[in-house]
Amino acid sequence: MNGASVSIRDLKKSYGRVQALDSVSLEINSGEMFALIGPDGAGKTTLMRIICSLIDPDEGDVEINGISVKNEPSRVREMIGYMPQRFSLYPDLTVMENIRFFADIFNVPRVKQRESVSRLLSFSRLDRFVNRKAGELSGGMKQKLALSCVLIHSPGLLVLDEPTTGVDPVSRREFLEMLDELRRIGTTIILSTPYMNEAEMCDRGAFIYRGGILAAGTVGELNDLFDGTVLEIATSDGARLAGRIKRVVPSRYIQVLGDRVKVVVSSGQQGMRDSLMEELSHLGIGEDRVREVEPNLEDTFVYLLSRG
Repeated sequence: MNGASVSIRDLKKSYGRVQALDSVSLEINSGEMFALIGPDGAGKTTLMRIICSLIDPDEGDVEINGISVKNEPSRVREMIGYMPQRFSLYPDLTVMENIRFFADIFNVPRVKQRESVSRLLSFSRLDRFVNRKAGELSGGMKQKLALSCVLIHSPGLLVLDEPTTGVDPVSRREFLEMLDELRRIGTTIILSTPYMNEAEMCDRGAFIYRGGILAAGTVGELNDLFDGTVLEIATSDGARLAGRIKRVVPSRYIQVLGDRVKVVVSSGQQGMRDSLMEELSHLGIGEDRVREVEPNLEDTFVYLLSRG
């Protein structure tokens, strides 16, 4: 399975007055796993649909291995496996029947289907469930089946829109292991995700917000953009403490983590930090319960938003 390079140049897309994408440009290398990181409404799904030639941009273009998505969509689709947030499996068909159905849709020659189906069933660990109807599968197994269906024609590029959202932790880990194996054999993977630990396992990624790219690079390069402090406050009631400190710290800088509350303070917000420490003192929380921690991708994203 050969990978595919993706060149995204000056994409713009609007829905009425809503600017979904605003001059988006990215280069994604063949064989790498690339994360699109951003909240709902940031433009991730629109970008993925343009890459897959499902919708046209207002301006700009995407090239897959040098082939224009706008000018030659049918050639591009042969190289892509697209898994949207809600992949349409047929619940009344069995696992085997679903895979064979998509093999026919992608015009996989019958002589190759047996080998491809057998390989995918083993790869997804669904070989013991070939006669089970898709509607009777667990959420995690449905995602594995969906991935098998989009892999049936051996695409060089996988485009996955939040594929593990709503999946249990064990199935999520198994699904990510499948993606890692695909990367090792050279498949290019574009993955949108709300989970920062998923983004951290990718080769590179990009923060996308309100249709624009805030920054792109490796995890290390992105985290190097952070200029400030991340504070963790130990507490017995994280939700209550977060509610109290919102008086002095905007909620977007606060995250509740069980018995801890995390606050992101950029280098230019010393006044906010002073106000926070004063508020904590009023609540009877001493400095011994406050510690600095290393920033992660989520902290960097919040920091970049704070800079506008």
